[in-house]
Amino acid sequence: MAVPKRKTSKSRRNQRRSHHKVSAINVIEDKKSGEYRLSHHIDLKTGYYNGKKILDV
Repeated sequence: MAVPKRKTSKSRRNQRRSHHKVSAINVIEDKKSGEYRLSHHIDLKTGYYNGKKILDV
């Protein structure tokens, strides 16, 4: 069974964990309504996506 020879230092441990961050979600302000929404998603209040009417609200 593999066992570590030495204790992992705080610096090395934190360097390994530097890639474990949670990425921020891509929230944008809608140009027409001014509401916040996820990019590449339909604005449910107006029913528009990419400048075109998709849903009848």
